[in-house]
Amino acid sequence: MKDNKYNRLNSFELGSINIDLTLPKVMGIINTTPDSFYEGSRNQSDKQLLTTVEKMLDEGADFLDIGGYSTRPNAPEVSVDEEIQRVIPAIELILKEFPKTIISVDTFRSKVAKQAIDGGALIINDVTGGNGDKNMFSTVANEAVIYILMHMKGTPKTMQNLIHYADIFEDIKLYFKQKIQKLNALNFNSIVLDIGYGFAKTTDQNFELLEQQDQFSVFGLPILTGISRKSMIYKSLNIKSEEALNGTTALNMIALERGSSILRVHDVKEAKETVELWKRLNGIK
Repeated sequence: MKDNKYNRLNSFELGSINIDLTLPKVMGIINTTPDSFYEGSRNQSDKQLLTTVEKMLDEGADFLDIGGYSTRPNAPEVSVDEEIQRVIPAIELILKEFPKTIISVDTFRSKVAKQAIDGGALIINDVTGGNGDKNMFSTVANEAVIYILMHMKGTPKTMQNLIHYADIFEDIKLYFKQKIQKLNALNFNSIVLDIGYGFAKTTDQNFELLEQQDQFSVFGLPILTGISRKSMIYKSLNIKSEEALNGTTALNMIALERGSSILRVHDVKEAKETVELWKRLNGIK
């Protein structure tokens, strides 16, 4: 096995469950929204949801990330109650049919997070890094969960106007440093970092960050990369999101080479194959 300069030796004890990120894992995206940017990821019925879940689990998904609030640019507001009505029944349905599933919930609201955790979710994926709800940090700190801390400026409606940085790497590092310190002060350290590709970043900035993503390994925390079918791919190739699987696979390999511990994707089979080839490339059997 080749020397590994990236910090992948991370293991989280969540009650009786151990989540080991020593080697890269794949997180499948489950949308319960009617307006996700990628139409193929939308699930609008129980049958469709379970079919998608079963397919992802069969293909080897390590985690499933359920979202009830679209964070695409200019996405409309969704009430807390509506988000809960989308997410909690989905968690209950999945765990009833597939009880060993490790569920992540994509939410920035502490009320949704708490109900999701009570319903069996083990990971909270917060695109606002705690900025969207002042109670989020204390909520996750009081629970045995993993918190995915993402970098974003503004909101989905304003983020595309907030793309100016003095130094994008140093600015994001300072953001993470301050957030990690706040979480650590609550005796919480089960943290995964997400650079937030596409969130308050131009296409050029996204590629610059991906090319040097290993800079963020300085925190000694796992990195989640979520670039699946995003505009940085399909706009660069002048195609549609439906045609962006090949580009996603290509960049996911780069992400693994730059230190990613989790790939968050719409297409599990292809991501798992990418991880397997990455392992062979690095002499891991």
